[in-house]
Amino acid sequence: MPIIKSAKKRVKTAKKAAIRNTKTRRTLRGALKSFVSKPSSKTHSAAQSNLDKAAKKGVIHKNKASRLKKQAAAKAKAAGVKSTAAKKKAAPAKKAAPKKAAPKKVAAKKPAAKKAPAKKK
Repeated sequence: MPIIKSAKKRVKTAKKAAIRNTKTRRTLRGALKSFVSKPSSKTHSAAQSNLDKAAKKGVIHKNKASRLKKQAAAKAKAAGVKSTAAKKKAAPAKKAAPKKAAPKKVAAKKPAAKKAPAKKK
């Protein structure tokens, strides 16, 4: 057991982080397995979401998450699954016409006041 107060705190925080990382890793594995067993748009989006969360929390490297997302997308395409992102792009939202900005009024510069020449004594 550590004796120093800060070392005791590090043991506690490390234990909490280990539990959190284990939970994140477990949900990630479950999401990936459910996608592989039954590819659908719902399981695909869940797998991608869990990959992003794991990469953000530092459980897995961001490049590994990117690679796994790419592999999952390839499997989804092979299975004929439409991704939710493609559905969102298919229905473009109506955009309001941009308003033109009114020209700004420039304040006229005042001429510099002339100083009287200094008098000699």
